[in-house]
Amino acid sequence: MSKYRVQNPATGEILESFENATDAQIEEVLASADSVYREWRERSVRERAAVVKRVAELFEERKDELARLIALEMGKSITESVEEVEFAASIIDYYAVYGPGLITDVEIPSTVPGKAFVQQLPVGALLGVMPWNFPYYQVARFAAPNLLLGNTIILKHAEICARSALTIQSIMEEAGVPVGGYQNVFASHEQIATIIADPRVQGVSLTGSERAGAIIGAQAGTHLKKCVLELGGIDPMVVLDAADVAAVAKQAWDFRVYNVGQVCNSNKRLIVMDELYDEFVAELTRLATGLEPGDQLELQEGQYVPLSTRQAAETVDAQVRKAVEAGATLVAGGVLSEGPGAYYSPAVLTGVPRDSESYGEEIFGPVATVYRVHSDEEALELANDCALGLGGSVFSTDEARAARVASRLEVGMAHVNTIAAEAAELPFGGVKRSGFGREMGPLGIGEFANKRLYFVSA
Repeated sequence: MSKYRVQNPATGEILESFENATDAQIEEVLASADSVYREWRERSVRERAAVVKRVAELFEERKDELARLIALEMGKSITESVEEVEFAASIIDYYAVYGPGLITDVEIPSTVPGKAFVQQLPVGALLGVMPWNFPYYQVARFAAPNLLLGNTIILKHAEICARSALTIQSIMEEAGVPVGGYQNVFASHEQIATIIADPRVQGVSLTGSERAGAIIGAQAGTHLKKCVLELGGIDPMVVLDAADVAAVAKQAWDFRVYNVGQVCNSNKRLIVMDELYDEFVAELTRLATGLEPGDQLELQEGQYVPLSTRQAAETVDAQVRKAVEAGATLVAGGVLSEGPGAYYSPAVLTGVPRDSESYGEEIFGPVATVYRVHSDEEALELANDCALGLGGSVFSTDEARAARVASRLEVGMAHVNTIAAEAAELPFGGVKRSGFGREMGPLGIGEFANKRLYFVSA
C-alpha cells in the first residue's frame, strides 16, 4: 500500500491516496530531468527569470486554494497556511528579480597576464527531499534559485503532502517550466537511493531529521554528490533582562507555538536570567492555560491546531513524559487528545536535568522548555551545550551586552532582540549537527552552482 496520502490530522481520516512510483517511472523522471536540463540551461537568464516570476505570481493568485490544501494535509491553521504561501511566493519572486544579478560573472584580480572571472553556472538535475512542516516554503527556497540558475528539479515530498506536491508541479508547468524541468516523485527510500546514485543527478538537498540527514549524506558521499542538509535545531533564546518581562515571554510563546511548534528554528530552549525567571514562567503558564483543540480550517481564539499526524503527537507526549520521569516539571498543558486526532495541548516544561537524555532531544511540538541561569557566562555555556547549531537569539535592553553573548553563539543564525529574522533575502542554515549549506538570500543560489574560473589570456 502506498504511504502517499492526504490524511486530516484533526480526525485521522484518509481523504486521498496515491500510487507509489514504479522503477520504470523513476527512470523516465531521470531521463527527462537530464534531457530538459540540456535545453533549460541554454535559455537566457532573463527567460528563466520570467518563468520563475510567473511561478511566484501563480502562488499569490492561488494562495487561498493552496493554503486550504496544506491545512488539510498537515493541520496548519488557514491563517498560517496563507502566510506560508505568501512567504513562498516572496522567495520565488526574490530569485526572479535578484537572481540574475547574483550569478553574473565577477572579475577577480590576477597576477597572470589576462582577465580572470568567476562564473556561476548550472550543474544539472538535482534531487530535493522535503519535509511536511512547511510544504511550500521548503520547496520554494530549494527550487526557485536552482531553476533560475538553470538546473532541473526532482522533488520527493513528505508522504502526507501528496496533493500539494502535485499542485506545485502543475503550477511550475503552467508558469512555463518545461515538462521534466520540475518533477514530483512519489518515491520509496530505495528509489531515492537509486536517484542519488544515478550519474545524471548532480546533487541533493534534504531538510529533515538528523537520522535522515546522515543517511542521505552518506549516500551522497558514496557517489561523490554535493549535498545540502538542514537538520533542525534546539535553538536557544537567551533572556538577559527585559523592560517588560511579560511582553518578551509573549513573544517567546507565540514563536514557540507557531505551527504548533513544528519549526526547525523555533526557540526550543528558553534560557532566562534568575531575576526574571519566575515572572517569565508565570506568563508562559498563563498563556498555556485554558486552550482548547480546534478545527484548523476554522480556528477560533483560544484554540490550537493538531500536529501533523497522530504519531507526531504521541512522540511529543512520550518525550515530555520521559523528561518528567527524569526530574522535569510539566507546569502547564501537555495533554494528548484521545481518539485518532493529533492534538497535543501547548505546554510549559521546566527543570529538565542537564544530565538526562531529554536535555539533548529536539521536541518537535508546542513545548516551551525553560532553564534558569544566574550569569551571562552561564547562559552562553548552556546555549552552546548542544549538538545542534541552527539559530539562536539573545534579548537585553543593553544591546552591547546582548551582542557580546550573541557573537559567541555556535549557530548558523545569531539574533539580537528578535527570535528569528526571516525573509527571502536572508540566508538560512546551521552548523554542527544541524547540517551544512545555506538556503535563501545570495548564498542560496550558489550551493548547486559550478563556480567556474573563466580566464582570457592577455
